[in-house]
Amino acid sequence: MRLSRKSSNATLEKVMQPIHDAAELAALTKRMRREVIEMITEAGSGHPGGSLSAAEIIVTLFFDIMRHDPANPKWPDRDRFILSKGHCCPILYSAMAECGYCPKDQLNTLRKLGSIYQGHPDVRFLPALEASTGSLGEGLSLGIGMGLAARMDKRPSRIYVMLGDGEIQEGQNWEAAMFASFHKIDNVVAIVDYNQIQLDGFVKDILALEPLADKWRAFGWHAIEVYGHDIAALQNAFGEARSVQGKPTCIIAHTIKGKGVSFMENNPKFHGVAPTREECAKALQELA
Repeated sequence: MRLSRKSSNATLEKVMQPIHDAAELAALTKRMRREVIEMITEAGSGHPGGSLSAAEIIVTLFFDIMRHDPANPKWPDRDRFILSKGHCCPILYSAMAECGYCPKDQLNTLRKLGSIYQGHPDVRFLPALEASTGSLGEGLSLGIGMGLAARMDKRPSRIYVMLGDGEIQEGQNWEAAMFASFHKIDNVVAIVDYNQIQLDGFVKDILALEPLADKWRAFGWHAIEVYGHDIAALQNAFGEARSVQGKPTCIIAHTIKGKGVSFMENNPKFHGVAPTREECAKALQELA
């Protein structure tokens, strides 16, 4: 973790020093993928596929894009991240632990009784979280409320909400999308982890989303499509989102479910099945 101090309006702000180097961020991502595999294997349950597909996005946000302070998690001017697809929390826990919000040596207590690392993000156990999530379809509404509050309070905070592709089949997302564009809430960025697989199989076979970018644009959002495992492309997309005024932004991140582990990639089985010890060993070898 790297921290810097900046003086603004006579108030001392302590924020994480951003890491702009894509290679360094990629190295962090690979380490966190290993932690995800180890956590879920130890738990014997969990969601590896979507945790792995979201890795570059979460690392880029926490270590380069967002303004936040692990020593002061409730700093009023912080940027906020909401993992609406809360079942993919292992990658979020790994990033938060690396930042210093929570202990790394307890990551392998994931899903254990009494652990701070619950199977879905829960602020009762981990207060540094912005919200308890996992009831799918609700995270965008939470983020838009935070964005509107920040604007009313004249704070510089930006709010980032990660959505699952299967999740956005739920109607509440589109009610929220209409509200955000109508009220010109331009400090909110939705990120769709578009890995093409949901609980029961492939998205295209269950309830196809295309034309997805056009749908967001029709709801009044600025839409950006990007390859979600290209850190430099993600950095550019988040930069573009910051420059947009008068409307919220949706980044549609085309990703691969189970990215980084050959037998998990594009395999619906690993949406919600933990690897065996043997599969864990193979996965860690591939991620070495």
